[in-house]
Amino acid sequence: MRAREPDSAGHVDVGGVRLAWESFNDEAASTVLFVPIDTCVNSRAWKGQVAYLAQHHRVVTVDPPGNGLSGRSLDPEAYGDLALVADTLAVMDHLGLERAVLVGICVSAWQALLTAALHPDRVQGVVAVGPWVRDRTPPFAVRLEAAQHFDEERDDYSGWNGNNRHYLPDHWPEYAEFFFDQMLPEPHSTKQLEDVVGFTRQTTGAVILAENEGPRFPDTADEAERLLRGITAPVLVVQGTADLCQPPGRGRSVVEWTGAEHLVLEGSGHLPMARHPVVVNRAIKALVDRATGSPGPVAPRRSRRRPRILYLSSPIGLGHVRRDLAVVDAMRELRPELEVEWLTQSPVAEFLEKRGESVHPASRHLASESGHFEAESGEHDLHAFDAVRRMDEVLVNNFMVFDDLVERESFDLWVGDEAWDLDHFLHEHPSLKRAPFVWMTDFVGWLPMPDGGEREAFLTADYNAEMVEHVARSPGLRDRSVFVGDPEDVVDLPLGPDLPTARAWTEQHFDFAGYVMGERPDPARRDELRERLGYGPDDVVCLVSVGGSGVGHHLLRRVAAAYGPASARIPGLRMVVVTGPRIDREALALPDGVEVHGFLPDLDLHHAACDVAVVQGGLSTTMELTAARRPFLYVPLEHHFEQQVHVRHRLARHRAGRALAYADTDPDRVAEELVAALARPVDYLPVPSDGAARAARLALEAL
Repeated sequence: MRAREPDSAGHVDVGGVRLAWESFNDEAASTVLFVPIDTCVNSRAWKGQVAYLAQHHRVVTVDPPGNGLSGRSLDPEAYGDLALVADTLAVMDHLGLERAVLVGICVSAWQALLTAALHPDRVQGVVAVGPWVRDRTPPFAVRLEAAQHFDEERDDYSGWNGNNRHYLPDHWPEYAEFFFDQMLPEPHSTKQLEDVVGFTRQTTGAVILAENEGPRFPDTADEAERLLRGITAPVLVVQGTADLCQPPGRGRSVVEWTGAEHLVLEGSGHLPMARHPVVVNRAIKALVDRATGSPGPVAPRRSRRRPRILYLSSPIGLGHVRRDLAVVDAMRELRPELEVEWLTQSPVAEFLEKRGESVHPASRHLASESGHFEAESGEHDLHAFDAVRRMDEVLVNNFMVFDDLVERESFDLWVGDEAWDLDHFLHEHPSLKRAPFVWMTDFVGWLPMPDGGEREAFLTADYNAEMVEHVARSPGLRDRSVFVGDPEDVVDLPLGPDLPTARAWTEQHFDFAGYVMGERPDPARRDELRERLGYGPDDVVCLVSVGGSGVGHHLLRRVAAAYGPASARIPGLRMVVVTGPRIDREALALPDGVEVHGFLPDLDLHHAACDVAVVQGGLSTTMELTAARRPFLYVPLEHHFEQQVHVRHRLARHRAGRALAYADTDPDRVAEELVAALARPVDYLPVPSDGAARAARLALEAL
């Protein structure tokens, strides 16, 4: 799922070539236009920038001729410098844009600079990332050697030799994969490489040959210098020190000739907007604000006031927020003067507002994480690790929302409950930390599924290695790392080759709060609770729920289909299905006799009151049932490593629940399992009740 969908989209024909464009935040007063990017990729290469910049300005992206949704010309003239300048102006004219800040990379950065030089009335500023420029800087030696033999047949086309007229037509995918592997020298760049290789698959070797022959302008370095020295708009050059595409001398030429601001990123390759999106986004926005006269951030003024906490609660389901509210309630008992504001989104935001909590208005800019997970899911199947990897542009956007907020407003403590964007990008950019930071999680370690093979094992280990390296490099960035559980709740599995086990590493770097949940009903007054909830003394209540996300309607239907055979074997059976806030209960079409409820804010009380439950494998729901000592069946989502491994491990430790595979949830089997669960004695490990208080004390120690 994209972090933001365009407000409008279309195409414009220029010289017989169809150019596709998208526009975001159409009503904004100022515009950032990503000029047609180099033909080897398409405008989605800017996915880490678009949603964030569109919070502040209109953003227009253009697919280049030859890639994406644009036409595929084989005429080299379509790819010349002046032709691409004309393409940029044609899109601006088509959209009625008098002026814009232009952004480009490599050759398209040069074309953005040419547009500013040749049409100064149309350009308010230029951001040039890793720019190509016609100066006197020679190419890197390995690339120069390959270029000198571009037209010759060779015995060896490996490596840089693949950039060859005789090889590219039939082997563009192979060369593109090699090339962009060289462009991303930073460790842990697997997702960025997958993305950009995917973009290269949307063009062909024949198009690349035509683009390679496109006429460059001007003819000499002297004329290029004269043109660029005439640019009056502000310019920003972004350059990585490990860029193997454009030598550093080219960027320095642009800086010298235009008086540009020069952002040099140590260790970055040729794609800093993909690998280092936060710092690039901040730099682009600063240039755009300056060029367009938009107000920049104002440093927050600190005054004597009540301590203020910004709490980030994961919006994927409602389990996190239930425990987060318990922690906040415990914090307020210890420090009644605390002000707590929440940065979160649906369905958590609505839940908090009904509780009378303060959800910060900046939350409206967050891209939907729950929506992303729902889009990634199949029939009771959610590959959680892949879903998180593919949520990268959502996480970039959401961190930028956070970063903007804490630049404007002052907080005394940040608490992030599995706020993956916050933890990751703070470790990538420790200088952005402006307050004490407490990190909370209930699992540690990305784990491969058995059918993922060597590739998934490699990727999860790479993600774990990055986490380990982050903490080793900045051991004090997290002022507190709080594990929601006990050491024995952490799986004792290796994080990857040459890495410690998850349990050993967690014991070294985390404090343990024990399990955290809200106030529990008194078991001695369970009959009163049942009466208050409308359950009769002879009802055998089977509660069926799937949490707060929209992933689960298949399981609800499956279990409800067992009502007939189960009621025939369980006298007084009352099956109560709870859809949660994101599933349309009217669309479920469940059998007669099955009760259906939507969102129940007191679902935890129903868990305590029921006689048996059937749920997904989410930790919060299953641990509520464990603490209430209720019999239950749980059906972990297929390929969901957290439910399949981490939660299973914890429930096995507590001797709680019985796991069923989704394939085994036919009506007769579910009926049999319900009968057995009701007959089976409960012998669960007790769940201590002081977890919220312990977590609150740990968090407040950082305040």
